[in-house]
Amino acid sequence: MELPGVQLRTLLELTRSGTMTAAAAALGYTPGAVSQHIAALERATGTELVRRVGRRVELTDAGHTLADHAERILAAQAEAVAALERGRGELRARLRLGVFGTAAAVLLPPALRRLGARHPDVRVESREVDVDQAYAEVCAGRVELALGLDYPDAPLVRDGAVELVRLRSERFSLAVPGGRPPWDGPEGRAGALRLAETADCDWILPAAGSYYGRAIRAVCRRAGFEPRVVHEVSDTATSLAMVGAGLGVAPLTELMLRLRSQGVTAVPLHDPVVRHIVVAVGSAALRRPSVAALIDALREGATP
Repeated sequence: MELPGVQLRTLLELTRSGTMTAAAAALGYTPGAVSQHIAALERATGTELVRRVGRRVELTDAGHTLADHAERILAAQAEAVAALERGRGELRARLRLGVFGTAAAVLLPPALRRLGARHPDVRVESREVDVDQAYAEVCAGRVELALGLDYPDAPLVRDGAVELVRLRSERFSLAVPGGRPPWDGPEGRAGALRLAETADCDWILPAAGSYYGRAIRAVCRRAGFEPRVVHEVSDTATSLAMVGAGLGVAPLTELMLRLRSQGVTAVPLHDPVVRHIVVAVGSAALRRPSVAALIDALREGATP
């Protein structure tokens, strides 16, 4: 009997989520793919694992039994890989890393150069993923680790099987068009400004459904206003280009500024608005020397 890891992960997520749709969203699949994974497990085991109850699905007794064992099976596989790697006494591995746009452009090249110089037999294959799906990509087993962003005002969902390793924290400033005074808002003063002073500004932000979009809107509401979003843009380079063209203001961090600084002036914010650059990684994978080496290289690249 063959029980592929991807199908076992799908069963575990279905156990947590309760619906095919929610499990699909968490894993980055379509509901049809989740249904196919469960059907494949049922064929392999010759047993009904789930039954529909209204719009939800409910695990049968056999489904609960397999889910209990699935967690241990997947953990044992990951532990075995880590133990074999530690026992070799040399770093030789192939790792799959999920990255998002800014990280791929700014953090990845120097990190891989550093890793290659120290451990030439550690090969890293990167794949671009939606930054909000970094956690799900690791949960689904499509990558061993993934770069992501975590916001105190819109934190990532936590799961015991995946850990978030913080590389660095960044404080937000405000990107305004270059060439104008550091700040010519309502109080007409230079220097750090309060978010409340931007209430009449046009904002450039990601969609409200994203972690980033939720986080910035939350801090603005805490400051007493709803940001007037005139342009919804997810790509950092695009949003900063729009700021440079005078189309609005946008949040800005040091890492973002590395991506584009032309035509943009950074104005410090009095309000403490922060985000954390993190690596999502399976708990067992953290004990792999190759994974630890890659995380160290990424952390050095994230340092200002």
